[in-house]
Amino acid sequence: MAQPADTAAPVRPKRKNDPERTRADILAVATEEFAEQGFSGARVDTIAERTRTTKRMIYYYFGSKEGLYLAVLEKKYEEIRAFESSLQLSDMDPEAAMRALIGATFDYEENHPEFVRLVAVENIHNARHLAQSKTIANLNVTIVQTIQGLLERGRATGQFRAEVDALDLHLLITSFCFFRVSNRATLETAFGQKLGTPKTRARHKQMLCDAVIRYLKAKA
Repeated sequence: MAQPADTAAPVRPKRKNDPERTRADILAVATEEFAEQGFSGARVDTIAERTRTTKRMIYYYFGSKEGLYLAVLEKKYEEIRAFESSLQLSDMDPEAAMRALIGATFDYEENHPEFVRLVAVENIHNARHLAQSKTIANLNVTIVQTIQGLLERGRATGQFRAEVDALDLHLLITSFCFFRVSNRATLETAFGQKLGTPKTRARHKQMLCDAVIRYLKAKA
């Protein structure tokens, strides 16, 4: 006699009690969800399901959906600022250091589209969540200080002109790096050219580096 088929739902494996790993897993999945769905579209239930946790557990770690989203933003800003700090620019000639920073910024945003998406999402919300974070405000001071240091070194050696503001230069660099990632779908559709090919990436990076260096060397 045939045995009846086992129709019981599979038991979801239990997560081991490792708070740090659990928190990290929640942040990783939440990053994907918020980057893909936006703040409003992301669902805490989905994040809980994907991480084999519960909504209650997520709220235990982060307080609320808003708290989770802010933690994601803080982590992504920590990562890019830590990456910039690892470049050891002080060991380089000012012009070489500036080129290295520009190239690294270009590559980072190209390789981390989730960061670009999250910043775009937060702009839709007029930086309402970002404004609540002293952590991000303190982190972002460091990149302006880094650029200011490069400008001062370049002025001292006569390589860079004096009338350049560090924040203005940061905006000049990041605007191109950000735009070509954030608007890639519309740009590729409108102009029929793939922006992510190695050849195009190399050309764009070189163009940006050369443009910034020429600007820094131009007489006012």
